[in-house]
Amino acid sequence: MSEIIYLNGSLIPRSQARISVLDYGFLYGFGLFETMRAYEGQVFRLDSHLSRLARSAEILGLPIGMTDLKDAVMATIQANQLGDARIRITVSIGEGSMVPDPSTCKQPTVLILAGDYHPYPEQIYQKGFRAVVSSIRRNSGSPLSRLKSANYLENMLVKQEARAAGVDEALCLNEKGLLAEASMSNIFLVDDGVLRTPGEESGILPGVTRGVVLELASRLGISTLKHNVRLVELSQAQEAFLTNSLIEIMPLTEIEGRPVGSGRPGPVTQRLMADYRKLALASRTSEQ
Repeated sequence: MSEIIYLNGSLIPRSQARISVLDYGFLYGFGLFETMRAYEGQVFRLDSHLSRLARSAEILGLPIGMTDLKDAVMATIQANQLGDARIRITVSIGEGSMVPDPSTCKQPTVLILAGDYHPYPEQIYQKGFRAVVSSIRRNSGSPLSRLKSANYLENMLVKQEARAAGVDEALCLNEKGLLAEASMSNIFLVDDGVLRTPGEESGILPGVTRGVVLELASRLGISTLKHNVRLVELSQAQEAFLTNSLIEIMPLTEIEGRPVGSGRPGPVTQRLMADYRKLALASRTSEQ
């Protein structure tokens, strides 16, 4: 955990940080966040994260200075003398009246935390994640499904289901019974060399890492398809994997106690894992 945090324009010790008890992020979850990973002090795809945050902030009516925010992220990393790091930006609409009324919130709250990141050991990637299907459904018609909202309770409940089942993740279907996403990651499957993933209309958060994987697939000549995916298609896939900015690409090798494909990371998954890591590490020098 970072000892120096960024709060509303200043770098201060975490012990001195104060946020109003009337902040709507705390009271109502009216806010957004981004979680990013730094490699040797450089945040991978920082501009992509900030662009998504800006688009989401516009939808919610949150005025945020993106240029200042980029500088603030780097300043927080440097203040904590971090190399490989996990960074979280949280933005709320700010302090308002006790009666729910966003028009009373005059100034957003901006918080940045950064701390050491220790990735999963390599043997976990070689084994892959096990998952169950969550009882909680995503609402594909909700605007929140496409925002990385501070209202994160549903995701945490899904994660709790995974822990209660003794597995690594839980997968969510939407209200139509179609595959959406995992508690904190996007889902991909591979069939006959084609890389497939649920489209945004399925009620997913369009992840930054998801976008990078689609870019890599295009460069490698791997056909991709974003569309409606039924759970049975995932169960019958030759390969599957999960993506987010921290875990990068994690093979998904078991669902509801049954193996996906061979039950081991497949060749397409492994190729994308290797190329993603190369790209992330190459960004250390290209962004300096």
